[in-house]
Amino acid sequence: MPKNLAAWLNYIESLHSKPIAMGLDRVKAVAKRLNLYPQFPIITVAGTNGKGSTCAMLEGIYKQAGYRVGCYTSPHLLRYNERVRINCNEVSDADLCTAFAAVESARTSIDTNENAEVASIALTYFEIGTLAAMWHFIHSDVDVAIMEIGLGGRLDAVNAFEPSCAIVTSVDLDHQDFLGETREKIGFEKAGVYRHAAPAICGDASPPASLMSYALQIQANLKCIHQDFGYQLTADGWQFQSDGEVIFTLPLPALSGRYQLSNAACAIAAAESLQSSLPVNVASIASALSQVRLSGRFQTVSQSPWVILDVAHNPHAAQALSENLKLVREQRQGKTVAVFAMLADKDIRGVVEAVKDEIDAWYVASIDHVRGALASDLAGIISELTPNAVVKVFDRAETAYLQARVDIEICIDGGENDKIVVFGSFFTVSSVMQLLNDHSNAKL
Repeated sequence: MPKNLAAWLNYIESLHSKPIAMGLDRVKAVAKRLNLYPQFPIITVAGTNGKGSTCAMLEGIYKQAGYRVGCYTSPHLLRYNERVRINCNEVSDADLCTAFAAVESARTSIDTNENAEVASIALTYFEIGTLAAMWHFIHSDVDVAIMEIGLGGRLDAVNAFEPSCAIVTSVDLDHQDFLGETREKIGFEKAGVYRHAAPAICGDASPPASLMSYALQIQANLKCIHQDFGYQLTADGWQFQSDGEVIFTLPLPALSGRYQLSNAACAIAAAESLQSSLPVNVASIASALSQVRLSGRFQTVSQSPWVILDVAHNPHAAQALSENLKLVREQRQGKTVAVFAMLADKDIRGVVEAVKDEIDAWYVASIDHVRGALASDLAGIISELTPNAVVKVFDRAETAYLQARVDIEICIDGGENDKIVVFGSFFTVSSVMQLLNDHSNAKL
């Protein structure tokens, strides 16, 4: 078997002919071989955007309340270990290797109750990672697990495990090749995380009829934002409301952006629905939300120059980014330089359209990935949508960022409120984040 985490990751990436293979049968078969029957509550979090933030908030709430909490998210930015955490701490390389070895042994074992010809079950990178995370949580005696859906919901590997509560944060167009071309089709796929009689939280302000009808059909305990629960801004914070009544008055979440209140409300609604089995108090909620951190979500990583990282990679997320940039511009006048790179199978035009009014100059780059869009193609779309835009083309996001740093000081007069915003893909943010880390480490 592989000897270290890097070798394991290379190995599991090679096991399946497709990076994404929807379906639960293979995952459930290996879970059965591993005897993965968790006895702790599971909160499953699905949604087009907002999943990672909601998971981080729930993770913090339960940690502050004194529980041992496991959290599984994806993708990662710098290290695979970011995906698997216990009490907000990344799991070690050694523990991940042990978990991968357990999954591999089960995946390739011969079960006397199965046909020997199909004894070895092909799994994708994400499926193995999901099984390994659950194996580790069970063997680490967690009290609760927060599990982020990777793609869709109904046929995602995480959905092989039965949730005590399920959240759909938002429904919008993304991954249409797998989920369908309309919000109705995508809504149905995401609603697949809901369960009969179990709390089903919906954070979409206008949920698709398909989601609502599915929840009704299976008799889930559906609670929708702005109907059954919600939030209201106050002079110095916000209020969580349920059934028209103020339940908690809280400080604003540490994560930037007005849309984070929707994610926070979903997290609290889920926690409230599980009070009988996992009681939490308002102090734990307030403390968690005021301290929550999540990389790449309108994250300021430098003040001189002002650098913001955001993994926005679809129009829905880009609109939220645009609103954040507009708010910042109103508070602190200054120019905005975008370091921008995307995957070719995303809605590039929709992302550019959503954010173009807040960008003063574009530094576009290619992504070195089979799915990466060429910088020249990005430049063409930007020039078509904003004919007078300043657009510079680079082969890599790191190069684009370094040039933006130079230009923002020289060509854009070095205004203290000028900023660089890096966005378009997890790959884009990851590459610049790694560059910043390397630069910081070199100074030590």
